Amino acid sequence: MTTTLPSRADHVGSFLRPEALLEARRRRKAGEIDDAALRTVEDEAIAEIVRFQEELGLKTITDGEFRRTYFHTDFLLQLDGIEEKGGTQVKFHQHGGKELDYAPPVMAVTGKVRHARPIQLADFEYLKSVVTETPKVTIPSPTMLHFRAGREGISEAVYPDMAEFFADVGAAYREEVRQLADAGLRYLQLDDTNLAYLCDETQRENARKRGMDPDEAPRLYAALINSAIADAPEDMITAVHLCRGNFRSSWAAEGGYEPVAEVMFNALDVDAYLLEYDDPRSGDFAPLRFVPKGKTVVLGLVTTKLGELESKDEIKRRIDEAARFMPVEQMALSPQCGFSSTVHGNDIAVEQQAAKMRLVIEVAEEIWG
Repeated sequence: MTTTLPSRADHVGSFLRPEALLEARRRRKAGEIDDAALRTVEDEAIAEIVRFQEELGLKTITDGEFRRTYFHTDFLLQLDGIEEKGGTQVKFHQHGGKELDYAPPVMAVTGKVRHARPIQLADFEYLKSVVTETPKVTIPSPTMLHFRAGREGISEAVYPDMAEFFADVGAAYREEVRQLADAGLRYLQLDDTNLAYLCDETQRENARKRGMDPDEAPRLYAALINSAIADAPEDMITAVHLCRGNFRSSWAAEGGYEPVAEVMFNALDVDAYLLEYDDPRSGDFAPLRFVPKGKTVVLGLVTTKLGELESKDEIKRRIDEAARFMPVEQMALSPQCGFSSTVHGNDIAVEQQAAKMRLVIEVAEEIWG
């Protein structure tokens, strides 16, 4: 394992979709263009977002997740045995007290989970062809196949033994990681809402209603993620991003990391953690006391949910607070989440997106050089 990130200034991965890409998606849905024509538009948009990142000075480059509708479904539905069946109705919260009714898609396991075809390989190969810095691929955590529906979302006829289900999911992910590694990927990020949801008492109670033990789930999920990345090469950076929901500048869960911190930082075999810390809903920095030597925490201190720009002094003050619990040498800085975890995007302007990223880069340079 390596803990050396390409830079102290990182980001979660997704960026606001340009209008030309959104229009091409609408035309594809209407049957006015085919997949090849849509992919051509995607390629052009990705080349542009790569230039945007590199001109800012970022050393970690993604494709903006421009080929996806949701951060998780586009990947998971390409595994054999997975179907989308409705959604779980959730109240998403916004700053100012507003609420959004939203039902994130739920994945149902209706057959044996298998990795039958490459999922991100072609997308990574294109990204690699247009970057000069380190390309990063973001994929959904394998826990996304379990938490939202629990046992009810996994066919008992197909998987009477849950151990076999977890083994198959791990094997499917290992094959995807192997293919990406063979193609040259050396920075992989898994996006996980579920460890963060287990910090929220309402979500924990909902998990109990689905037959889960919220105290045992973090260890179960650490084992599943470890299985998914077990064959990653020694020189591949592996990271997990924890998210409390990110839909049109709203969130679904709240609560500090204390319920999951000890297991997350010590039982999870990853190099880095990209953690939301942009406002009080993420709790204080005390859970960072569990971070062991050799691991990096990327503090998400700059919000992607609001356009107003944070001050450098405030960010530096909060880094000083975090340094009471872990060495500043093991930290880095990023926005708290992506700017567009779904195709809908957050309620923020393109210019504000750029200003947020410039702020992250400037503060990181001033603190770490």
